[in-house]
Amino acid sequence: MSTGFYNVPIPKNEPVKSYSPGSPERAELQKAVHEMRSTQVDLPMIIGGEEVRSGKTTAMYPPHDLSHKLGVYHQGDKSHVSLAIDAALKAKSEWAITPWQHRAAIFLKAAELLAGPYRARINAATMLGQSKNAFQAEIDAACELADFYRFGVKCMTDIYSMQPESNPGMWNYNEFRPLEGFVFALTPFNFTSIAGNLPVAPVMLGNVSVWKPAKTAVYSASVIMEILMEAGLPAGVINLVFVSGPAAGEVIFSHPDFAGIHFTGSTGVFQDIWKTIGANISRYKSYPRIVGETGGKDFIFADPTADTTALATAIVRGSFEYQGQKCSAASRVYVPKSIWPETWALCEAQLARVKMGPPEDYTNFVNAVIDEASFDKLKGFIDQADKDEAATVIYGGKCDKSVGYFIQPTVILTKDPQYITMKEELFGPVVTIYVYEDDQLDETLTLLDETSLYALTGAIFSQSRYSIDRMTRRLTNAAGNFYINDKPTGAVVGQQPFGGARGSGTNDKAGSVFNMLRWVSIRTVKETFVPARDFSYPSFLADK
Repeated sequence: MSTGFYNVPIPKNEPVKSYSPGSPERAELQKAVHEMRSTQVDLPMIIGGEEVRSGKTTAMYPPHDLSHKLGVYHQGDKSHVSLAIDAALKAKSEWAITPWQHRAAIFLKAAELLAGPYRARINAATMLGQSKNAFQAEIDAACELADFYRFGVKCMTDIYSMQPESNPGMWNYNEFRPLEGFVFALTPFNFTSIAGNLPVAPVMLGNVSVWKPAKTAVYSASVIMEILMEAGLPAGVINLVFVSGPAAGEVIFSHPDFAGIHFTGSTGVFQDIWKTIGANISRYKSYPRIVGETGGKDFIFADPTADTTALATAIVRGSFEYQGQKCSAASRVYVPKSIWPETWALCEAQLARVKMGPPEDYTNFVNAVIDEASFDKLKGFIDQADKDEAATVIYGGKCDKSVGYFIQPTVILTKDPQYITMKEELFGPVVTIYVYEDDQLDETLTLLDETSLYALTGAIFSQSRYSIDRMTRRLTNAAGNFYINDKPTGAVVGQQPFGGARGSGTNDKAGSVFNMLRWVSIRTVKETFVPARDFSYPSFLADK
């Protein structure tokens, strides 16, 4: 067996391609989209490295084109969850002792597959299955997921190098063991990269996982699994199941080998999971690791010195990229009265240029929301704002689900800083703006900080360094990712570790060493070379 201290390739963020007219990447992506639209797929679960078809199928349709069938996936039940756990535990012993450089090589290869031969395919699956435009799919599905894998490998090696000092005559060292049991990865629809990272991050460190993707992101999840298997991931290390949340939870959270959950989703679901784990705590061999990134009610706050053009751009891009379905999307904005007219005029000018439609048309900035439940919920808030005296829909508001789940970018102006759309997470292309009196800046900062239970992302705009310092200090706990003169979205792996606190999660910072540390159990070893041979202390000697 070869040995050595291995230096992994220095990770660099995958460059984002432009997909401009005439570019080779655009032609390649158009071809992939055409091929995937032209072929109906039959997607199995992957358990123990084998394709598992239940025979109970669910049809998949693009959210923007409800008349076009992409294919079906096989719906599992509790028995498939049990099979997945058994397969994971069977694979665990050999995977856990696999030399770390061989584990690393699998995910470095997966990153290269994403950046190369699978790039168009993973982007096309995200465009078709999750209604994400080409540029947003590129940033997410290809680039960010490749970044997660490359930087994850570097984080793994950084962790293994965290070693204690040793006094003369002894040797101290840390062993970073995988957790006892299996990890459950419960992943969302809105970021293909998050779906691909949550089951993998624990696995890099020698764990095994059961992965349940969102039912609206099964298509891209299947492509990710295909990539991982081609990269050499051994059978059973990650097991992909298409089951309902209750079916998964009933089996997983009562299993003695449940070792942890890696979660991105709603705050309500996460809190219910935490309660269930607490109620079952005596069943488990170890205290499970609970890692979650949940909801957000992300803000933009401007002071009177703000650059209005930059502010307007942040409102439009931060609120409406990917239909506001980012955990970090701006959904409440606080603007001082003195700059509001100019800011709104600039917003309107930009919104007038926004196109909405299917992602196959590369000129469309806004596409469809993910499903009918989301559409109906968002339409309900918009309709209510149209009726309420405290709110006015000043832009957009049109909703149409005859072809796909399309909701026009919508701006609500409210006179009440406690209005419901300033507090509740909507997860769609709806932003609410509150205009405050210039001399009420401090009071409005307090309102901002106390209005929402969330603390995921937030942005401030100011040209005054004193004001920036003042607002940054005042909003210390209001956001886990804080932006100065930029929109509150777009965290980059290796540059801005992502996560929030309060009702927004455990703030373990995906894509960083802070998250990866949650997936190891440290054993500290002390070896004494010449051990003591008598119990007595020097102080026992008598005075002369």
